[in-house]
Formats: sequence, structure tokens, C-alpha cells
Amino acid sequence: MAVYTQVPAESLAAFLARYDVGELVSAKGIAEGVENSNYLVDTTKARFILTLYEKRVDAGDLPYFMDLLAHLDAKGLKVPPAIPDRDGVAIQTLEGRPACLIKFLSGVSVSHPTPAQAYAAGSALGQMHRAVEDFPLNRVNSMGAQTWAALFERCGRDLDQIEPGLYDRVSEALESVLSRWPENLPTSAIHADLFPDNVLMLGDEVTGLIDFYFASTDIRAYDLAVMHGAWAFDASGMEFMPAVGKALIDGYDRTFGLSDAERAALPVLAEGAALRFLLSRAWDWLNTPAGAMVTRKDPLAYLKRYDYYRTFDPAVTLIVGEPSAADPFSK
Repeated sequence: MAVYTQVPAESLAAFLARYDVGELVSAKGIAEGVENSNYLVDTTKARFILTLYEKRVDAGDLPYFMDLLAHLDAKGLKVPPAIPDRDGVAIQTLEGRPACLIKFLSGVSVSHPTPAQAYAAGSALGQMHRAVEDFPLNRVNSMGAQTWAALFERCGRDLDQIEPGLYDRVSEALESVLSRWPENLPTSAIHADLFPDNVLMLGDEVTGLIDFYFASTDIRAYDLAVMHGAWAFDASGMEFMPAVGKALIDGYDRTFGLSDAERAALPVLAEGAALRFLLSRAWDWLNTPAGAMVTRKDPLAYLKRYDYYRTFDPAVTLIVGEPSAADPFSK
């Protein structure tokens, strides 16, 4: 979440008048994230999130996102669906941007997840994958493996401004990962961005899954690999927390299930996820507009994750006959 587009109080009050949500009391921009402009909005009746969709989110994709959230909400999952106005319209226009008023969910995002919290989050992902088994819509992953080479070329040699030699390192890594990318694993609707800041919790209980704006149809186990890289390392990428990673996978496996083929593919899926976030963070680092109310995220934290996954050798587990202490995906 972030704020790129400023919304005057008068415009917001007129916008809210389309809904049966009471009158505007206050609105505050939310600085975290890099995708859209977000405000925490309080009215005389309740609290909401107002999202204005910026250029990276294609307005043509919004019906997919809103239908997915409505589907999950109907299945009883704790997600934030868009609220329709009095005419039943959920997707609006505000300050020249597509916009939605979204249900507010209570809870906080944890910055240092415990194994118990990771288990609950993995279980929530499993519940989501179960709920989308009959979701009929498809959307190509706009940040999927087929896009990484082009994003890398757009970043170009400017990558070396972030760290000398980064361009060559990422070039080699991409070639390695894409040559090993699995093609026959099960696919489904995935969240594709379920970082701790997109999971709301109260204690060890998940109270909400949010920010579905990378949701798409892709390899189902890739969703878990994205979570592993986001949850099982500290923010710098320097420290791997095996108990957290194991709990995350256990929660998913015991809720939804993980096939032998999916588990075997997790290392390369995790390498790919690390490169995906390295590249998108690098692009944002190099191209964030001056003055934007947004927190840039360190691309190198994902280079460190990639290096960890790259040096993991699954043959160690097979040779010793038991999980290696270094095995991030051990049972």
C-alpha cells in the first residue's frame, strides 16, 4: 500500500455520498507498499480502506480481482471484498483513477513471525487454495516467470547502481532458474504476494488475507514458495529461520496437501520467487517518483535469499536419509 494520488477531503466526501456508509470523519494515507494509493477512511458508521489503482494495476484486471475476493468471501474466508455503492457498482473512478471502497479487517501484520503464526498463515493459504478449486476465472500472472527476463532487460545496467556487478549476477541466475522451471505442476488461482504485511493477525490467529492485486493463475506451489521467502527470513535476508519455514509448510501441507512433485520443486520455485522480488524491487528502487509517499524496499534482501536457495542441495537429504539442517523444505 502507498499514496501516489492525493484525494482532497471534498472529493472523498462526495465519493462516499454514493454509498450507505455514513459521512466522512477522517482519512489518512497509508505509506507501506508500492502498488496503489491507499487511505484509511473513518465514517460516522464504520472504518474502510479506500484504494486508488495506479498505473501498474490494469483497470481491465479489476473485475478479476473483485470476483476472486467475492468468491473467497462467499466461501467464508477472511478477505476484504469491495463494497458496492447504492447502484451495485463496486469499481468507481476518483481523482482520475479507478477506485474501490473496501471492507476493513481488524488485525495487525507481524514483523517477526513465530512458528505458530507461520503455521496459521500456511494453513490460511491452504484454505484459500481449497476455496479456489471451483473458481472459474483465469488471469495470466503479470509478474510470472515469463516476464522476468524482460523486466531484467528494462532494469539493464542500472542494476549496478544498486550494487556493482548485480547485472551480471542476476543474468546468470535468471538463466539457471528459467532453464529448470517446472512445467507440469498443478495450477490454480494464487495470491502471489502473501508477505507477512498482507496477512492480518491477532495473536496466533489469522484475521485477514489482503492485497490480492498480483492474484493470477499460476503454479500453485509457487504461492507457497513466495511465502517461504517472505516469512522464513529476517527483513535483510541475512537470517534464515528454519522453525518458521517448517511451520509454514506444515500448516499448508496439513490443511491442503503438498505432493512429492510439488515439494521437490520448492527449491527452484523459491529461487524464482527470490529473483521476481529482487527485480520488481530493483525497478521500483530505480524508478520511484521523487516525492511519492512510499517506502522503497531493498532489492538486495532478495539476492541474499536467492543465494541461500541456490546453495541448498536437495541431494544431501537423499544421501543422508534424513532432513538436513540446511534443508529449508524438510518434512
